[in-house]
Amino acid sequence: MGNALALRNVEKIYGNRSNITTALDDVSFEVADGDFVGIMGPSGSGKTTLLNCISTIDRVTAGHVMVGGDDVTRLRGDALARLRRERLGFIFQDFNLLDTLTGYENIALALTISRVGHVEIERRVEQAARRLGISTVLRKYPHQMSGGEQQRVASARAIVTDPTLVLADEPTGALDSRSARVLLESFERLNVELGATILMVTHDPSAASYCRRILFIKDGRLFSEIARDGDDRKGFFGRIMEVVTLLGGDTDAQ
Repeated sequence: MGNALALRNVEKIYGNRSNITTALDDVSFEVADGDFVGIMGPSGSGKTTLLNCISTIDRVTAGHVMVGGDDVTRLRGDALARLRRERLGFIFQDFNLLDTLTGYENIALALTISRVGHVEIERRVEQAARRLGISTVLRKYPHQMSGGEQQRVASARAIVTDPTLVLADEPTGALDSRSARVLLESFERLNVELGATILMVTHDPSAASYCRRILFIKDGRLFSEIARDGDDRKGFFGRIMEVVTLLGGDTDAQ
């Protein structure tokens, strides 16, 4: 089994000589193919910066970010755009669906841009929708869907290209508890049944308990790491809360 993601001594510094902020300080870790990893930490800890550097929204100051063996810190232009389009899947807190497109069209967009054939697009979209339980909303527009349905459409859009890595930034932040549970159960199925590799930033210990492993970050550095191992979700939740308490209990989203 290889690594979907590997960080090597990553640093991210903002500002100039008179006002320097170190957002990430010598961060190194790996995410194996098929893993489901959560990132947690207090407000201002650097977790959003970390996700931005992995997703290539932001560039690291030093170190290396490897996606499926390719060093994204060295990519530019078309090569970087291709990696974002084909190797990374994105799920955001605010869904980021296009209001003028149906659920089907939103999910199919990346495939259309990549010039995938019509028959193959239809097969992939319907497959992703079936796995996430949203086949009934494919012809609806976002304003006709519930928040939970919109987020599952966004999730289908993220997995339809069969990416190396799915990046989820507070995906349950705008959802009620029931919709959040349905979404997280969908993530769990995608991970267990399809082997999807997921990296999720969350402030919610309950959401984090669906992961296989949690990385805790504080002041831009890795603070602790725990694996679910043989625990059920309730047991893992308890262990997550123990670390959250050590961090000071402040896990509000950055």
